[in-house]
Amino acid sequence: MIRSALLSVSDKNGIVPFAKALHEQGIKLISTGGTAKLLAENHLPVVEVASLTKFPEMLDGRVKTLHPMVHGGLLARRDFPEHMAALKEHGIDTIDMLVINLYPFNETVARENCSFEDVIENIDIGGPAMLRAAAKNHQDVTVLISPDDYAPVLAEMTANYNTVSYQTNLGLAKKVFAHTAQYDGAIANYLSSLGNKLEHKTRSAFPEMLHLAFEKVQEMRYGENPHQSAAFYKDIHPVTGALANYKQLQGKDLSYNNIADADSAWECVKSFSHHSGGAAACVIIKHANPCGVAVGANPLEAYQKAFKTDPSSAFGGIIAFNVACDGPAAEAISKQFVEVLIAPSFSAEAKIIFAAKQNVRLLEIPLGTAFNTFDLKRVGGGLLVQSPDAKNVLENEMRVVSQRLPTPREMNDMMFAWRVAKFVKSNAIVYCADGMTLGIGAGQMSRVDSARMASIKAENAGLSLKGSAVASDAFFPFRDGLDLVVNGGASCAVQPGGSMRDDEIIAAANEHGIAMVFTGTRHFRH
Repeated sequence: MIRSALLSVSDKNGIVPFAKALHEQGIKLISTGGTAKLLAENHLPVVEVASLTKFPEMLDGRVKTLHPMVHGGLLARRDFPEHMAALKEHGIDTIDMLVINLYPFNETVARENCSFEDVIENIDIGGPAMLRAAAKNHQDVTVLISPDDYAPVLAEMTANYNTVSYQTNLGLAKKVFAHTAQYDGAIANYLSSLGNKLEHKTRSAFPEMLHLAFEKVQEMRYGENPHQSAAFYKDIHPVTGALANYKQLQGKDLSYNNIADADSAWECVKSFSHHSGGAAACVIIKHANPCGVAVGANPLEAYQKAFKTDPSSAFGGIIAFNVACDGPAAEAISKQFVEVLIAPSFSAEAKIIFAAKQNVRLLEIPLGTAFNTFDLKRVGGGLLVQSPDAKNVLENEMRVVSQRLPTPREMNDMMFAWRVAKFVKSNAIVYCADGMTLGIGAGQMSRVDSARMASIKAENAGLSLKGSAVASDAFFPFRDGLDLVVNGGASCAVQPGGSMRDDEIIAAANEHGIAMVFTGTRHFRH
């Protein structure tokens, strides 16, 4: 039974009504510093820790709860007679509930130009010590680290005469140890990223010891293949507009491959949100590659243009919009087999249409421009870590290297093609015109083979490449690749440049009379 509670929180959200409810149920309130002051201001009887320990807070608050009167009350096993006898001998009362938030370390280091001294002062010592003590003794102590837990714990106490079940206490203890592990990991990440001058601005992007923290969203029936097991985890610090923030409106649970493909679709379509002049964009993904991308005046037009690129591959694909999915678009999409449909929102009409197709997974995700801190790739016995490919080349960053200048239409088409090529597996060749993809060659060992594949895809879809723009995610190493795409119908080409044979490739472009621009940026995607 809970008779006393120690409350010491940096996040004051909800703490006053929670403390009032505890007081009304006859629970003694113990507190420290700002929390004690806040409770007293709200006319709640509160015992200061200093009066409990008979020792004042000292060293600017660094020492206040590190005392046997606190830790004895948290750690004593109530079912061990010798523990209870020791408490009685030393005049220590049990503490049955602990409510704590730690100093805001992550928020501090995230501030621009925060000083090393500020960071060090925001390393909590007493808080983690109390949390670990209470969580270790979870059979006797209820420990809370989040305001989200106040209401359910209070409801259980009200229904059970101030008693909380072992299952609840164990669940709360698990949260505590995960939280303190992440907290210590963040400290280690920060300190091991510093230069010798211990200045915030000298931090390396890659700490000497990297600690990662993710929480499980779901376990899956299987992984990439049926013989593999799998689970989906999300970053404990939400990334604005990221796939992991999805809200599923209907459909079966997402599979491993659904999530991998959905992420490709969502990241690709987001890249058009601020560069499409307000137009709707649609991306269709199959096996992590775009098989159709287009912009249009509305979602229906964007979808219809994207679908034309490769109707056979679009079967069973993942579709994403950068605008709300409305009724007309939903009506058209409902006529094909689609695994997952993603949009910032769905109109009431669209929801009614898809309600008749319950196997279609509908995901709502708020748009955002933030990226993960790291891209991670597991290798045998190690981990490759890099910054995300967040670069979107702007038109004023492109360099015309051919004798013929591109027309405004060609420049728009090249910008579009380049944006799509970033999301196509290497080697990537992408033909585009008038705001839609015409042919996509992906993942071939030879760039020439990717070019051939893109032409074949366009031919199979009945699309002409004449006058199209073509994008290559990396430079053309020889002129044969450029010759092939021009013979296929391209009137302009965009590529990174940087080959030893750039002069030869530029000469070939001039020989063909096409416009060619260099981006100076490569987009390999393995």
